[in-house]
Amino acid sequence: MSGADELDEAIALANSGRTRPEPPPAPRLKRIRRIEWGENAESAGSAMGPMGEHQDHGRPGEAGGHGGRGTGGERGQHGEHGPHGDKRDGGERGSGGRGGAGSTGPVPPGHPGEGPGRHRNGPPQHTPEAPRGGAHHPAEGSGKADQPGHAQGPGNSARKPPPSWREAVALAASAATALPAETVPLAHALGRTLATPLRALTDLPSFDTSAMDGWAVSGPGPWEPARAADGTERPGVLAGDRSEPPQLADGEAVRIATGARIPPGTSAVLRSEAAQRTGARLRTATPPQPGTDIRPRGQECRKGDELLPAGLTVTPAVLGLAAAAGYDELSAVPRPRAEVLVLGDELLHRGLPRDGRIRDALGPMVEPWLTALGAEVTVTRLLGDDAEALHEAVATTTADVVVTTGGTASGPVDHLQPTLRRLEAQLLVHGVRVRPGHPMLLAALGPATAPRGAGKEPRDSYLVGLPGNPLAALSGLVTLAAPLLRALAGRTEPEARAATLGAEVSGHPRDTRLVPVRYEGSGIRARIRPLRYSGPAMLRGVASCDALAVVPPGGGAPGTDVPVLELPW
Repeated sequence: MSGADELDEAIALANSGRTRPEPPPAPRLKRIRRIEWGENAESAGSAMGPMGEHQDHGRPGEAGGHGGRGTGGERGQHGEHGPHGDKRDGGERGSGGRGGAGSTGPVPPGHPGEGPGRHRNGPPQHTPEAPRGGAHHPAEGSGKADQPGHAQGPGNSARKPPPSWREAVALAASAATALPAETVPLAHALGRTLATPLRALTDLPSFDTSAMDGWAVSGPGPWEPARAADGTERPGVLAGDRSEPPQLADGEAVRIATGARIPPGTSAVLRSEAAQRTGARLRTATPPQPGTDIRPRGQECRKGDELLPAGLTVTPAVLGLAAAAGYDELSAVPRPRAEVLVLGDELLHRGLPRDGRIRDALGPMVEPWLTALGAEVTVTRLLGDDAEALHEAVATTTADVVVTTGGTASGPVDHLQPTLRRLEAQLLVHGVRVRPGHPMLLAALGPATAPRGAGKEPRDSYLVGLPGNPLAALSGLVTLAAPLLRALAGRTEPEARAATLGAEVSGHPRDTRLVPVRYEGSGIRARIRPLRYSGPAMLRGVASCDALAVVPPGGGAPGTDVPVLELPW
């Protein structure tokens, strides 16, 4: 177990309230050498200690720098496979992992995270040497890490570290622009995003209306019921009456329903329960003030007023407001289309875990989570560890976003990175300094196979690679998928929220932690408290949490304010 592995396990144990069992005697580890890749690199690099630290002894050792497919540091509490086969998470291994963020192991220059790739629009990526909007090189690098335009391989000592959590969120948010707006009937606008401000097409209300059932009265009272020309009592005024009601004279009253037009000359509406009728007269113990229970024309808005800004999600309430303001159609940005690809031969999709296989926890969870984030999920595919099936699915996608689960590392059956190299994808984010979930990645795939609608310009599609551990995958969803989908949907950035820690939260020395928390108390005594079962392979904590706390490196003491991410439901 690497030093990063032990640290992750210690953090999870500290927050679960349990004690760590005594470990067996550790075997003596050999020193290994760092291999430098590139034209001028020598095979014998600086020696590395068993935890990946530099050892300047110059002693030869075995070439290494990876822990194999089953040695992920972001594993369950006891190093076993998590509910989604965290053996696929080689990147969640700290310094001993292969291909993950923060890895010190040798990776050839052809690694997909290092070559900028060919990409028409050139969205931002975490490689300062790559030109934005210019010609990009394919993901298969030439090994010339020291030349302009070539990112350096992850095995090189000069490799730029992965972005921080905040930087990764910003990169994902700026990777895409909003999809083209469409004009759709109100019935089809739910879940889309307002492309233009919603302005009132009429006054609301468009005429003076009664706010209550009762009597429309004129003057201070008492009143007599208004009568028609034949001497009979005038019928009441109902909502929806097309003819304008006759004018009331001083001292007259007429029955009126909620929502009905106010007759001219009305000073107030007397509620039914407050009216006392004695013979031919109408009285009340407390005469109403002028304007009581009358909704005047334009009380809510005047024609042309901006009711809502662009960038808001069309909710049922927005549909109601639009209809009341006179709209039959809305100009709205569509929901981004998404596909989910579940990878891993070790996964079972029915029944109990058996025969060394485990239940797929992410397949049933990722699709509704993406839907809650605003995506239109078209399909969830169970691909297993089939390299050709993965390549075909990604190469022929018609979705705006492809989301994969597991396989983000460089193990023998982790086919995602080779697939991105074959497709000459541009890797925008390769690893993030966050726990759990730091092997997550974001890539631009180029134009989708079938653009939306006939005659429309092809648009780039994107791939979000989630780690295989369930909580690590959710970290990838809120870090990369959420801001990317928000950008594609043209939605405004949510207002940042913070909360006060009610208990100490252990931290990683260098990385941000996303911790499931519950709210406690209210007002000035409101606090958030971390939940147990928050290991990378665990879902018990997040299933009962109210939010995710963004804990900075080093942790947080009680009384410290930290940002919180609200869950999308």
